[in-house]
Amino acid sequence: MFNFQSSLSHKSLLLSLLCFGSVYQTLIAQNSSVLSLQDTTKRPIITAVPFLNIALDSRATGMGDVGVATSPDANAVFWNAAKLAFAEEKVSASLTYNPWLRGLVGDMFLTSLSGYIKRKDREAFGAEIRYFNLGSVDFRDKDGVKILDFTPREYAIALSYARKLSPRFSMAVTGRFINSNLTGDVYQSGTGQDAKPGRSGSADVGFFYTIPELKLGKNTGSLNIGANISNIGGKISYINSGTADFLPGNMRLGAALTMHLDPKQMNQITFALDANKLLVPTVNPSQGLISGITSSFGDAPDGFSEEVEEIIVCGGVEYTYNKMFSARAGYFNESKRKGNRKYFTVGAGFRTKQIGFDVSYLIPQATRNNALDGTIRFTLIGYFSTEKKTVKIEGD
Repeated sequence: MFNFQSSLSHKSLLLSLLCFGSVYQTLIAQNSSVLSLQDTTKRPIITAVPFLNIALDSRATGMGDVGVATSPDANAVFWNAAKLAFAEEKVSASLTYNPWLRGLVGDMFLTSLSGYIKRKDREAFGAEIRYFNLGSVDFRDKDGVKILDFTPREYAIALSYARKLSPRFSMAVTGRFINSNLTGDVYQSGTGQDAKPGRSGSADVGFFYTIPELKLGKNTGSLNIGANISNIGGKISYINSGTADFLPGNMRLGAALTMHLDPKQMNQITFALDANKLLVPTVNPSQGLISGITSSFGDAPDGFSEEVEEIIVCGGVEYTYNKMFSARAGYFNESKRKGNRKYFTVGAGFRTKQIGFDVSYLIPQATRNNALDGTIRFTLIGYFSTEKKTVKIEGD
């Protein structure tokens, strides 16, 4: 007889115990013994498919995982698609590669391909594909005999539409298809339950407001304010018994202030701050979608103080020279009881008229046995023009 719960290898069990804070979920958490090693004094919010909330692109992750209000780029579908209506380039695409949890395993990675096309000056269409390969997992029977090698995989495909509603304000909507295949098609003999890939859909809505010409003493600058509500959709299930888990619905608010340090605007510096709150119940996963979202603002067992602890705060700074070279740094802070991710980030970037390259590196505040230690991300960006050039040919 094949027993799904007991078949998880040491690798997958360890990953499941990392919970949302280290980006994995309990695959099918019916058996409480799977979670028996957890610290019961901590209450991280558990969701399915947490890879949807992993910051990937190297510009944002070099600034402490901020991005809801920073200047638009090809990765805006993840952060706030409303920014795309204010993008300077007509067409841009971005490819990111991120080896994941290399302190624990050597065969996990995330990658994303995203981009946009601007139509006239008022609207833009964006898209993102993100893929999470969780590496090889051994499936074993109740006697510990290996019966199957399997590689869990997850992906999500998103499409966005952004439009300016005024010269300074825009909004966007995003639709997303999610597929999470953590187990393959496994039948648990004697239980009447089949493991299956989890599938769902979700929607985002984003808002962006900009003040492009701002007086800052003797210098000029700009101020952006952004908001994005993401991953709002139906629950996802991995078995046929009706048990389902929340998607990682999230509300992100933020602002970004850019200062030009000289009259020719060759040197500029940006300060950005984001705040995140999961729109998921703290203690009652059986609730419906709407009641779960509304209760997420007031259901923490320890009251208001614990609700505040559920807010993740990120801050970052970016220095840019001549719109070509950038240096970045940031800090990510999550409450000790809600996942305890606390880390510094650094990054750098290079741009030309056609191509850009970014890299970021994560430095945990507590580096000892930290699964996120050494996280590095690489992003390649391309800029493409849709305007046809007229070539004048002169003859005799």
